[in-house]
This record gives sequence, structure tokens and C-alpha cells, in this order.
Amino acid sequence: MTASTDLSKAGAGRTIISVDAMGGDEGPATVVAGVSRSAHKNDKIGFILHGPKVELEKLVAKRRNLAGICEIRDATDVVSMEDKPAQVLRSGKSTSMWSAIESVRNGEAEVCVSCGNTGALMLMSVVRLRKLSGVYRPAIAVLWPSRNPQGFNVLLDGGADIRADAKDLMQYALMGISYARNGFGLERPRVGLLNVGTEEHKGRAELKEAYDLINANAKRADFEFVGFVEGKDLPGDGVDVIVTDGFTGNVALKTGEGTATLIGELLRKAFRHTIWSRMASLLAYTSMRRLKERIDPRRVNGGVFLGLNGTVVKSHGAADATGVAAAVKLAHQLGESGFSGKLAARVASAAMLSDEEENESGIE
Repeated sequence: MTASTDLSKAGAGRTIISVDAMGGDEGPATVVAGVSRSAHKNDKIGFILHGPKVELEKLVAKRRNLAGICEIRDATDVVSMEDKPAQVLRSGKSTSMWSAIESVRNGEAEVCVSCGNTGALMLMSVVRLRKLSGVYRPAIAVLWPSRNPQGFNVLLDGGADIRADAKDLMQYALMGISYARNGFGLERPRVGLLNVGTEEHKGRAELKEAYDLINANAKRADFEFVGFVEGKDLPGDGVDVIVTDGFTGNVALKTGEGTATLIGELLRKAFRHTIWSRMASLLAYTSMRRLKERIDPRRVNGGVFLGLNGTVVKSHGAADATGVAAAVKLAHQLGESGFSGKLAARVASAAMLSDEEENESGIE
């Protein structure tokens, strides 16, 4: 009995996730371990793994809980982190990344997950899945730990495109609120526009123009626009969705990851400094473990490509099994909620609003 047959029988009632098994820095064994961990916690999930079949069959065989819920698609080539996106697009049809995206394009899987080269994954996703009608630039939405009840804020763009004009930022806001509604169940998300200050006179011209566009559409799109926000608001509880260009968003994201890692290292050194601090660490073990989980970048791993005819989750390239499992969990949540279709409806609605405004103002 083939793996494909097993999956088709076990697939009823399951959300199928397409996984690029070869994209991560840690290799396919780590990706399969993360997939196995996800399957252990969720019995409503199935997988299509893409990569060299002989290698993946051995890894999957070691994970008994993957029996019958995991199909393997043979893809002999791998996209490396050093490969240029344009070159991958021209000669990457035999890669595991291409194969993983194709499964979503063909309707075999709800979401694609990859730890691979971000630029190649984005370009390949745009070309194979195509942008939603009316979308100017796709964006990467990432989760930022915050003091909000849901535990996270949505930041976009996280690095899909370093440029963004006022209309792009407006679309990011609309895609972000759709993500917040489907990911966190927030009926009326609060949106902030990242700037160097909260005063209306500050910032570049495109930010001021975006401010007016977002503010004008808040009522009809049913979200709350809180105005300009600053970097300190990223982990705050005054906003749910934070909009910025990909250059700023990616710098903020990498800075946050580095800071979280530094805090963890400093705490470990502090508790090892003396015999008394070691004793104190034992007393504080439960609280410190809770803090570690709260700021651990692996547990919020997964940037979502928004604005495409299909959902793609980009896992961190250095993700371990915990990080891969977190990305798969996010993919399952989005796939189960029908996020891609809801986002398309949101973008279409926004395009209609934009057309109405242009007609009212006499713009052809």
C-alpha cells in the first residue's frame, strides 16, 4: 500500500499540511521530528512531505504516529539559503520547495510550510499561487509576544518587500485585521501604523498619506485605527495589528529575536553566578520556565505570506523540532479556519471600497 493511499484513507476530516522537509538548517530529521510532535498533539492533521523519498521514508518510519497520515512526494533537489531567488525560479521545479507549493496550488493541501530561503519561497509562492486580485504587494505577517489577552500582536510586513507606499500600507492593515480575526477571534481589531512618534506631523510623506487612507476606511471595514504607534508599542496592549514596511518590520523582528535570546542567556548566567543564586534558581524554576516559554522565539515561529491565492507559512531557517511544530500548529489553525478564502473576500471588499472612493472623488 502506498503512502498516497494511506493518506487518502486517513485524510477524511483532517487538515492537510504540505511541508518542505528539506528547507531547514537542521536538516530533514528535525523537520520530521517537528511534524511528529504536531501529529502527537493534534489528531486532525495530515501531511504531505516533500524531499528525497528514500531519505524521508527512513525518517518517517521511525515515527510510528505518522503511519497512515503522512504521504511522501519525491523531490530530489533542495533550495539552499545561498541560492538566488531568480535562479531558483528558473531551475527549481525539481526542488522540495517547489513541490510543496504545488500541493497547495493543486488543492491537495490547505497550507504550505517551509523553513527554507525566504526570498526564494516568496518569489516562488507569488509566481505559482499568484497574488489575490487587487493586491499590490504580498506581506509577511509575524506574531509578536505582547501584553494583550491573546498573547500576541500581528506585525506586517515582516520582510516580504522593503518598499511600501501608502496604498500598500493600507492593504497591509486590511490583511492584518483578517489575520487577527481568524487567528485570534478578534471581532474589531485595533490597528496602529508604526512611526518615529505618535504625533500626526511626524514621519515620511507616505506614512501621513497611509494614515489618512487607513483612518478613512476604519469604519466601513469595521476596525479601530489607533493612529501612529512607536517601537515600544510592539509588545504593548494598546494595539492588535501593527503596520509597517518590510525593511522596518524585518529589522524590528530580528532585533526582538536577538533581545529575547540575550535575556535568556543573561538570566542563565545570573543564576549560575554563586551558590546562592543557584539555590534561588531552584526556587524560581517554575516561574522561570514560564518566562522562558513566553519569550522563546521558537514558540511563535512562523510568518504567514498574505495576499496570495493560498496560504504559506515561513518557518525560521534555524528552527528546531519545537519551532517546526509551532509553525505547523499555526498552519493548521489557518487551514482549519478557511483563512485563505476569508482573506480573499476581505481584499475584494477593500478593492470595492477603494473604487467607490475614487468614483466619489471623480478620479478615473
